[in-house]
This record gives sequence, structure tokens and C-alpha cells, in this order.
Amino acid sequence: MRGDEGVFSAISVPAAPSSGASRHLLPVGERRERAGNAPATESAPIGAFFNQARDDLSDADRRRVEDVTRPAINFSQAEKFEAMAGGAGTSIASVNQDSFSQFSANITFAEEETFKLGNALFRKLWVSSPSSTQASDGLGPLYNARACQTCHLKDGRGHPPEGSTDATSMFLRLARAPQTEAERAAIAAHEVLNFPDPVYGTQLQDSAVPGLPAEGHMKINYSEVPVTLTGGETVSLRKPRYSIDKPGYGAVDETTTLSPRVTQAMSGLGLVEAIHPADILANADPDDRNGDGISGKPPLVRDPISGKPTLGRFGWKAQSATVRQQAADALAGDIGISSPDAKRNHGDCTAVQTACLGMADGAQARLGDTEAPSPVLDLITFYSENLAVPARRKASFAETLAGKKVFYETGCVSCHLPKFVTRRDAANKAHAFQLIWPYSDFLLHDMGDGLADGQQVGEASGSEWRTPPLWGIGLTKAVSGHTFFLHDGRARNLTEAILWHGGEAARARDRFATLEKADRQALITFLESL
Repeated sequence: MRGDEGVFSAISVPAAPSSGASRHLLPVGERRERAGNAPATESAPIGAFFNQARDDLSDADRRRVEDVTRPAINFSQAEKFEAMAGGAGTSIASVNQDSFSQFSANITFAEEETFKLGNALFRKLWVSSPSSTQASDGLGPLYNARACQTCHLKDGRGHPPEGSTDATSMFLRLARAPQTEAERAAIAAHEVLNFPDPVYGTQLQDSAVPGLPAEGHMKINYSEVPVTLTGGETVSLRKPRYSIDKPGYGAVDETTTLSPRVTQAMSGLGLVEAIHPADILANADPDDRNGDGISGKPPLVRDPISGKPTLGRFGWKAQSATVRQQAADALAGDIGISSPDAKRNHGDCTAVQTACLGMADGAQARLGDTEAPSPVLDLITFYSENLAVPARRKASFAETLAGKKVFYETGCVSCHLPKFVTRRDAANKAHAFQLIWPYSDFLLHDMGDGLADGQQVGEASGSEWRTPPLWGIGLTKAVSGHTFFLHDGRARNLTEAILWHGGEAARARDRFATLEKADRQALITFLESL
């Protein structure tokens, strides 16, 4: 199916929810009204964002969007087009290891070529400088991977090192909190996200080009924490402790925090970028004015291109505003490759790492002043924006619908908001006016001490995380060969992932823990269908 209407054009109008619905059951229009009437916070840009409304819709379109994004109230059958999680771009390819690597079904034939060129660059192995291979050198000098695909293997979810020293899909972010009024002001103004370690920079690089020592290696020690569920079943949760083994440049600063991050699946990023900010802000309730215990906070960051405050949407703490920014930062931080949006020819080398700064870089005057000039970044961005969301499996099966009902009743939808309709004026027509099912509100939530990393990232505190989308989560085993979940892969399955939820999600977690075993399994079955 092609065109901007996609699967949305034929959607039926579901019944309105009852007047006693909780926050996550409010119609979009009512949620937007509440958000629009919220008082301005201390930051003027946030107040301005709260007053936004969708400016891309006619009155008729607005009514349609409100109708189709109402939450489900009938669990006897699947919602219309529920299986098409990514709208008209949904991939219906067979389930296998390449399920996350398909291009959006509604891009044009010419765009398929652009996608494939971007895929080639996503897989490209960079080499150290100087090299006889022109336009392929500039690696590092300190780095975590030689290619985007190395971390995002098969465009899927990363994992902690299990039974080997392979940590290329997981790394440690390094940062310290602000220490002066000027530093606190810089974060409040969205000029910086946090402050790097004075020696090791923003993340620990465990590889280096010849002649240079690596920065060290991530070390994880797990302890087991038993949790007893209703019915007597015991689940053991593994609690990680992180440190740096064999630091190559002396001790890490005592104020530096270590935040482990596994790479996230790549599907649907362009669709997420096409969600109108008003629809995300409509669900924000940072002061929990309605008293439901859920206080989603809008993750404001500064757009590196326009210089204006905007919504962060990507990354574990929503630190990136756009797919392009995410790609540029990953090239520079993970591989040590500069681009027009991140002009760091020596990657994450700090001022005190003089040997690193003295190494040759791969910038060539005939191609510009960076190692990955605009055409390279453009193609990688297009590829990343157009990886298709896989179709749902068994969406209409009775056991899936039973689990969906439990998902609603336990309150999971308070943060994992099922659906949006993307903006009509999206930059790419393939992303425009699509009914999508990401199961995320894309807001920051306090997840409690158990999952806290103690690291502030812009608006996100040390215990706050962006709600990760759930689409495709049931294909993790098929694509990535494992079932490790959460920001550091500590959860070995979906049950453990739910039981690690705390803070604002504690009530939903406790409801899950007290369910009968059959209902818990039904919820897991529903998640595996996503």
C-alpha cells in the first residue's frame, strides 16, 4: 500500500471510553487540553511547548485522529489494522534474523536505492589513518566499534558480554553532575547534557588504533535477588555492579558516574520522528496533577542544527532530537568518525590524551573537513529512518487478546501508550499520516532506585529513563539470538524486565507480581506478539 493515507484511511471509529477512565484512558483531545492548560514550569521553553497544538490537521482530520487513537475497551477482538504496527510501511516479510532489516514497504523505488546505499555505509568497516583506502580511514583513534552494524547487529538489540569478552553492543557512558552555578545554568539552558570525565571523556572506549592504549574494559559483577510471586513461583533478578578493568589512562575521576547502555533496535525511527510534538506533550504530567502516580516529563534538548530547544526522542534518556543527530553522535563517539554534525576528527579524545590527539585523522580536503562528509551522513540517516517495523504476529488470537487486557488492567499503558497518528506534513511522505503502534509515550519517567544509574543527562535525572517502544520486542530472540532487556541487559527475559520496574512503574509491577500465573503468562504472550 502506498500513499499518505496508508492503513489509516479505512480505520473504523471505536467507541469512546467511559467517563471514569484513568489518565492513560483519556481521549487524545482531552489529554491535550489538560496539557495545554498546565502552568508554565520554571523553564520558559517548556511552558511554550506545553501550549503547542497540532498545526498539521484540518478539523476533520483532528476528529479522525482522536477517534482512532482512543485506547481499546473491547478485548474480544483485535483493533482494526492493529497488526500493521508501522502503518503502510510495515514489513510483512517472514520472521527470521533479518526481520529488523527490511525497508519500509511504502517508500518509492528510487528511495529503495538510497536505502541500500545507506545500508552499505551502515555496514562499512572504517580503518585507521593514514590508509591507502581513501574515504574509509579516520577510525578512532579511540573507539568501541569499526562499523554501525557491529553494535546494531542485524539492526537489533545489543547485549551485555555473556560468556565472552564481546562488549561491542554495550558500553559505559561517563559523566559527572554539574558542580558550579555556571554548569547548572548550562544544563538548564539545554546548552549541554552533562559534563564528561576530564580524562576519559563521554564514554569508555575499549579499543584503540595501533600504537595507542585502549581506555579500559567494562567489568560487571552480578548478584542474585530472589522475588516471590503469587502462587509461590520464585524469580531471581540479577543485580549488576559496574567498574572499569585495567584503565589505560589512570584513575577515573571520583565524581564520574558509569552508565551502562546496550544498543537499541533500529526499527521505526523515522516514524517516531514524525510524531507531532503536541501528541507527546499531551501525555506529559511532570507534577502528577491528576494524582495517578505517573509523572511523565518532556525531554527537552537543544537541536544541534537549529539551535532551538526541542523534544528529545531517541536514546535511553531521550538525549537526541533527531535520527540524524543520533547517527552523527554515534559515528563520533562509538567509531571516532567525524561528520558535518559532529566535527570531532579525533572522536572522544580529551585534551589530556595528547598522544590520541596527535594521531592522523581521515579528513580529506577534496571531500570536506570531516571524515564522513554530508553524503555519507545523509545516506546513513535515510537508512536509519526507513527500517520497517515488523508486522504483529497472532494479534487476533484469544491468548494474545487476554494478555492485552491484562496489559491495560495492570496500568502498563500509562507509559507504554499504544498508538499515534504521525503528522501530515512529515518530511518523508512515507512517514506522513500513518497510524502506528510503538507502545511508548516517549516521555521521561522515574523508574526507581533499582534501575537508577545516578547519571543526569539533560532533563533526565539519574533515575529517569525514556519509555522505550515495545514494537518488535517479541522478535528479539529471532533477530539478536538472546532475550536480554532493559538499558543494560540485566533482565534475562520479559518477566525479569517487568519485575525490575520501580518508581512510577512500581504499582504496575506489583500488580503483575500478584497476578495468577495464567494471567502473567498471558501478558508475556501479548508482549511476544509485538
